[in-house]
Amino acid sequence: MTVDWDWIGSHRSDLATLTVSHLQAALAAVLFGLLISLPLAVLAHRVRALRGFLLGLSNVLFTIPSIAVFVLLLPVSGLTRTTTVTGLTIYTLVVLLRNTVEGLDSVPQRTKEAARAMGTRPLRTLLTVELPLALPVIMAGVRIATVMSISLVSVATYIGDGGLGQLFTDGFQRNFPTPVIVGVVLTLLLALVADALLVGVQRLLTPWTRTRRA
Repeated sequence: MTVDWDWIGSHRSDLATLTVSHLQAALAAVLFGLLISLPLAVLAHRVRALRGFLLGLSNVLFTIPSIAVFVLLLPVSGLTRTTTVTGLTIYTLVVLLRNTVEGLDSVPQRTKEAARAMGTRPLRTLLTVELPLALPVIMAGVRIATVMSISLVSVATYIGDGGLGQLFTDGFQRNFPTPVIVGVVLTLLLALVADALLVGVQRLLTPWTRTRRA
């Protein structure tokens, strides 16, 4: 299996456009997933009766095949980027919600009691104590959700979107392996670069973990 470098050279602009589109869809899904999962995770952490229901619901949504999710959304949002991002957001929830709940659970009870003893209000305790201490576990979920979203964007090709997934369709339809190989390599590079950047962000946001390891 050989790569047609001339084809790559003549399609550099298209490849750049597809790569940016692919990354935008994946990152938008993770962002929306965070915005939805954070308040739900706090609720699940605070109200134990809701914990099993919320986590169970997210698990059920995750079992639905990705292509089926996109198809079910078509009557609502049509062949648009909204369908792609909404479908991907649903898949990020199971990872982000569970990791955020586990992160909040990992905060020592004594730390929260000390904050309350100092007169810190519950909301401030959440923002300044619990979430920062839970951040390493939350960021682990963000990394998994990001890599997962980058890999799943290609499935949206079946509804007219899909970013780099369009290269797979083009290559298979023409029995031309170069677009397929390029699509796989670029998707893999996106996932690796995104994960590395998130590791850097986590280290910047949690400097105390570096001190502890040292």
